[in-house]
Amino acid sequence: MKHIVELLADYAVREQTAPLPDAVRHHARRAVIDWFAALIAGSASPPATLLLDALADEIGHGRATLYCGVGLKAPVRTAALVNAAGSHIVEFDDIFRDAAYHPGSPTIAAALAAAQSVGADGEAFLRAVIVGYEISTRIGVAVQPAHYRYWHTTGTIGTFGAAAAVATILKLDATRIAHALANATTFAAGLQQAYLSEAMSKPMHAGHAAEAGALAALGAAKGITGSLDILEGKIGFGVAMSRDVDWKVATAGLGESYNVTAVTFKNHGACGHTFAPIDGTLALQKQHGFAAGDVERVTIATYKPGVDITNRHGIETAFDARFSTPFTVATAL
Repeated sequence: MKHIVELLADYAVREQTAPLPDAVRHHARRAVIDWFAALIAGSASPPATLLLDALADEIGHGRATLYCGVGLKAPVRTAALVNAAGSHIVEFDDIFRDAAYHPGSPTIAAALAAAQSVGADGEAFLRAVIVGYEISTRIGVAVQPAHYRYWHTTGTIGTFGAAAAVATILKLDATRIAHALANATTFAAGLQQAYLSEAMSKPMHAGHAAEAGALAALGAAKGITGSLDILEGKIGFGVAMSRDVDWKVATAGLGESYNVTAVTFKNHGACGHTFAPIDGTLALQKQHGFAAGDVERVTIATYKPGVDITNRHGIETAFDARFSTPFTVATAL
């Protein structure tokens, strides 16, 4: 009986040549455009700018483009790291709700760096993005909601998206893709505690996921192996980082239904937990025609992560603002 990573790898190989529905291509293109928009917005801000200094010895080599530094080139891992971090800074990157996950930042950053490095064409790049989205989102759904209690899914689950995408660009066979996913599993990291304060760790989670996934795929291409039962094993990913995981969810519908068509592209530059209150407030304002000055008090009911992550007051920085339901709703008004 095949392990989960082997079943996912079989899909990745099939998807390299399988017919793609027009809607899937359309949404994948939208994801790429959206990723570039988020990257452009964040590329001039730390930690992306600081990473250019921190990794100066690695810049000027390789064939991948650093969009956080105009005209600069870098190896696959460096470009994946810097560009992924840059695209997650201003909180405008896409969301796959059912996994509480931003797939674009790690997946597209890694896929593009690999595609540029080997001279892959647009078709190969788009298929790599799709494979990365489909594999990672399904793993994300399988481990939720328990995983989200402590782990930042873009940092953890994003590692699978990056590994699958780079492995697809490299045209690895099913065995090597499985090993890439296996090693990506043990590289996955990113704690929610890191973004409960004014720290730069959260975009670094996306950067690490892109780099670690790329490393897993590059290593697998040369024969580095991983533990194929690492997802479902008795002390594997599911047990260590979630509970009561139904791994059948991770392989359900592969190649038949596509999660990339259900990705949300943000209307607001803030944490997604603020969106329902923002949109509800704007809808009420439109319906009743009141102005901000007419509002004495706003009362919002939300779910637990909405309170834990976005109940910020005393806003002093842009980071605080993006993670504050009170501030974003007041700003919307």
